[in-house]
Amino acid sequence: MIITGGAGFIGSNFVRLALAETADRVVVLDKLTYAGHLASLEEIADHPRYRFVEGDIGDRALVRQLLAEERPNAILNFAAESHVDRSIDSPGEFVQTNVVGTFDLLEEARIYHAELPADEAAAFRFLHVSTDEVYGSLGPTGLFSETTPYAPNSPYSASKAAADHFVRAYFHTYGLPVIITNCSNNYGPFQFPEKLIPTMILNAVEGRALPIYGTGENVRDWIYVGDHCRGILLALQKGRLGEKYNLGGENERTNLQVVDRICEVVGELVPGTDNAALQQAGKGDYFELKTFVQDRPGHDLRYAIDATKAKTELGWRAEHDFESGLRETVRWYLERRDWCRTVQGEDFDRQRLGLAEADETEESA
Repeated sequence: MIITGGAGFIGSNFVRLALAETADRVVVLDKLTYAGHLASLEEIADHPRYRFVEGDIGDRALVRQLLAEERPNAILNFAAESHVDRSIDSPGEFVQTNVVGTFDLLEEARIYHAELPADEAAAFRFLHVSTDEVYGSLGPTGLFSETTPYAPNSPYSASKAAADHFVRAYFHTYGLPVIITNCSNNYGPFQFPEKLIPTMILNAVEGRALPIYGTGENVRDWIYVGDHCRGILLALQKGRLGEKYNLGGENERTNLQVVDRICEVVGELVPGTDNAALQQAGKGDYFELKTFVQDRPGHDLRYAIDATKAKTELGWRAEHDFESGLRETVRWYLERRDWCRTVQGEDFDRQRLGLAEADETEESA
């Protein structure tokens, strides 16, 4: 199989699962942008069934060459720009990777699939990994199902929605054997420290402010990345062609609840009385670091997934509840500070992004 974006957060976790639980050769194609790092694949670098290729899914000549060399039985597309705040600042990058890049990958997959012998063509799959954000924002009740109309509200979610539509169209127009998965908010090891959970863990232990958007009442359904990856593997193995499967953890929490729980777990593992950084910040405990900041423009109120279809058709269940998954995640980040420093580099210091257009609007009002 070829896994695009396999050096990123969800992709690198899936690579490990695929090597552990399948007999497939696993070829990773990754552009190594800021959120994709070989450090996330270091422990499997010498695996006999693993190959890494640096490159862009939009480089059609490279993709064509790779397909000819490897003759994969599947392409799993994890490659994406994924941070909503960055999409507000630089929407064009999201269109280029998430929309145009997916189109280019689909085109090469279509040509490759059409030339396969009948038995190999029947076995081939193109699995596209997407997000629940394509559905828009829920009110206080209800769940996203696979038939929920798309209503994206950010440049990120709009780009992913467009990609989903292209994938679906290639099934209905060209007969490309596709499957789509849409997931809720992932958390766990190897997530670049710009998203809520790793940012709060690292800021807390460093005695830095814990920035909470708006009132902190926005709700997300959290899924542990390992559970998500297992759902993707089951969709690849058992999913019906042309179908989509929602994968969610059934762990709804407000952002404020998530931050509070992180403060509790960090406090248990690194007591504030033993943390010089916290004391230097003049704080008695991690809760005192909470800071409410200007909300994200167009911030969706609530996401929540109905995963009945995946449970019924794939036999999938999330194994981690939020409490066990979060504790594992906090412990991982506290023990892997070296990885965090490596992937952050010198240019990113977990600073706030995604306010550019909001500021311009306020200035012109």
